[in-house]
Amino acid sequence: MDKVVTLDFKNKVFSIVESKRKNIIKNINNEMLKAYWEIGQEIVEEEQKGKQKAEYGKRLMCELSKDLTLKYGKGFSKSNLFNMRKFYLAFPIFQTVSGKFSWSHFLEFIKIEEVLEREFYQNALRKPLPLLGRG
Repeated sequence: MDKVVTLDFKNKVFSIVESKRKNIIKNINNEMLKAYWEIGQEIVEEEQKGKQKAEYGKRLMCELSKDLTLKYGKGFSKSNLFNMRKFYLAFPIFQTVSGKFSWSHFLEFIKIEEVLEREFYQNALRKPLPLLGRG
């Protein structure tokens, strides 16, 4: 019995599925980063209420964490909300946030207080590493 579907046809369809799955993952990551950045922005603005410096709001974080977790589930612990706040403060212009990095990457980046050092590591990770031992 002859095959109805050729290997070439299957490979084209497989390629479409794989390509679109990669796009979906990239879009989910970008939207999650944008949401976390916007949450961080809202927290900072709520804490500062027009003042130059924030009056640190631990109660704000406790209450917000509890409410978000009840409504949406995991991902909104107090520590993660503090990280979202730090994320916004470290990257106050969202266009500077590269979608090539995951939330886990940004959790490491926000630990680096010096802007130039943080940018150095981001740039280093963007470039592929040279293969050692090949001449």
